[in-house]
Amino acid sequence: MNLILWRHADAVDAAPGKPDAARELTRKGEKQAESMAAWLGPRLDEHATVIVSPAQRAQQTARALSRKVVTCPEIGTGADAPSLLRAAGWPGGDGTVVVVGHQPTLGQAAALALTGRAVDWSIRKGAIWWLESRDEERIVRAVLTPDML
Repeated sequence: MNLILWRHADAVDAAPGKPDAARELTRKGEKQAESMAAWLGPRLDEHATVIVSPAQRAQQTARALSRKVVTCPEIGTGADAPSLLRAAGWPGGDGTVVVVGHQPTLGQAAALALTGRAVDWSIRKGAIWWLESRDEERIVRAVLTPDML
């Protein structure tokens, strides 16, 4: 199984009285999402599943891939790492799953997937961590930030 953890791109700051889930991408965030999608898209098989937090900024990030997405509340802003990995089917699932979500959950999920402990690892805005599971082996295939592309 391939698991791609993609943190939403740069978003506007929280505004008083406006729900956190309604925050949108900044212009910089739109460019980050487009850049990462341009790199990631050709590397995904046609059957890859894209699951996305219901938050607006995550939805906008995923939309840059121009693929069908599944909105998944289990990976929303209040999610925890075990729930995210279960929603993705890690480690025993088939194919490729792209999860577009949030910190600190994505970093904790990466740590849990690779070490068995959900510690706080940082994933930058718009970045991906591409993990692979083969039997009992765990592999880091790529870690990329938008500014690397």
